[in-house]
Amino acid sequence: MRYLSGLLCVGVLCGLLLEWPQPTFAYHSYTLTVQQLRAGLLKAPSTGAKGFLLVDVRSSEEHASGMIPGTDRNIDFREMKTRHRELGAALNDHIVVYCQSGHRSNIAAETLADLGYTHVYNVVGSMNAWTEAGFPVSPGR
Repeated sequence: MRYLSGLLCVGVLCGLLLEWPQPTFAYHSYTLTVQQLRAGLLKAPSTGAKGFLLVDVRSSEEHASGMIPGTDRNIDFREMKTRHRELGAALNDHIVVYCQSGHRSNIAAETLADLGYTHVYNVVGSMNAWTEAGFPVSPGR
């Protein structure tokens, strides 16, 4: 969870970065609130042109029960290290991960950061926070 001051960034997350909390140096991924994620999704001209990958790291069974609209991939957090290439992301692409509560997505975010991805964001509270905020849920694939 890093703080990004003065970062030149791409995509719809740029304006959202200024609202982030102070740095926690024990981690090397970033955090994102569901409100920030929702704002980024709403600003995007289309789900394919949002400027970041949105990845559900829950099990395929959990994913089938519903997902955040705009989700690009579903890769179980336990498989992230071996399946990260399926993201089709460059090391400097922006990747946002979520799970049910934020714990597994934190593990996935740190795994991706350990693999060299430099702009990885964990959604705080993940699906629980998303649904508690009253945001829509799409059917899983």
